[in-house]
Amino acid sequence: MTVDLHLHTTASDGRCTPTELVERAAAAGVTAMAVTDHDTTAAVAEVQAVARARGIEAISGIEITAVEAGRDVHLLGYFIDPGNSELAAFLSRQRTQRIARVEAMCDRLAQLGMPIDMLPVLAQARESGGRSIGRPQIARAMVAAGHVTDTREAFDRWLATGRPAFVPRAGAPPEEVMTIVRGAGGLTSLAHPGQTAIDARISAYCVAGLDAIEVYHPDHDAASTERYRQLASRLMVLITGGSDFHGDPSHGLDPGSVTLPDDAWLRFRAAAPHG
Repeated sequence: MTVDLHLHTTASDGRCTPTELVERAAAAGVTAMAVTDHDTTAAVAEVQAVARARGIEAISGIEITAVEAGRDVHLLGYFIDPGNSELAAFLSRQRTQRIARVEAMCDRLAQLGMPIDMLPVLAQARESGGRSIGRPQIARAMVAAGHVTDTREAFDRWLATGRPAFVPRAGAPPEEVMTIVRGAGGLTSLAHPGQTAIDARISAYCVAGLDAIEVYHPDHDAASTERYRQLASRLMVLITGGSDFHGDPSHGLDPGSVTLPDDAWLRFRAAAPHG
C-alpha cells in the first residue's frame, strides 16, 4: 500500500484541482489518501468520487488551524462528516478570519513598498462560500509581482512568524477544534509537530482528546520521525503521515513522496468512529 493522508487542493492553498490531485496520486501509485484542505471540506466529495473511479480509497479529511498563546497549532481531522452543521458553521467562521488576515497582510506589504494584487483571490473566497485562503496565495502573488523569486523566499523573508509582513492569526483553541472534529464523527491528529515546536504541549493535547500524531512528514528528518513515533507509542495514540503536497514547484514534492506505513494505516483506519 501507498498511503498519503496529507494533501491539498485549490479549495484552499493547493495548486491542483481535486480531480488533478487524484490523477497525480494515481500516477504516483497512491492506494489510500485524504484531502486535508485548510478550514474547508469543499474538495472532499469530488476527491472521493474521482478516487473511487481510480480504485483509490479516499477518506474525508481537513486541516484546521487552532491558536494557543499566539501560536498556530495545526490539527488534521479524519473520517469527518462534511455535512455536520456545527463543523460547517465553525469552518465558515475560520474562513472569514482567514480573509481578514490576508487583507491585513496585504496592507502591511503595501506599506513595505511591495503591493500585490489579491483582489481576484479575495473575491473568489468571499463568493465561493467554501474556498479557504492563506499565506501561500500571498506568496504566489508576491512572486507574480516580482517582489521575490519564489514562494520559499516570500515566507523566509516576509511572511513567516516574526517577519515584517506577518500578522498573528485569530482562531479557536486546540481543545475546541478537537471537540468539533469529534462531534463531526472524526479523529484528530496533530500535524507536523516538528514544524511548530510544541512538544511540551502534546501530552496535554492527548489528555484533551488528541487521537494521533503526524509522525511522517517531509519536515521531519529521521531523528524527528523516530522521536515522534516513540512519543505516540508512549502516549498510546495513533500515527498518521503524508506528503503535505500543495503542488508548489519550489517544494519538489509529489503525492506519496512521504507515506504512512501499512501497519499504522490499518490501525488508524480500524479506529475510525464509523469504521
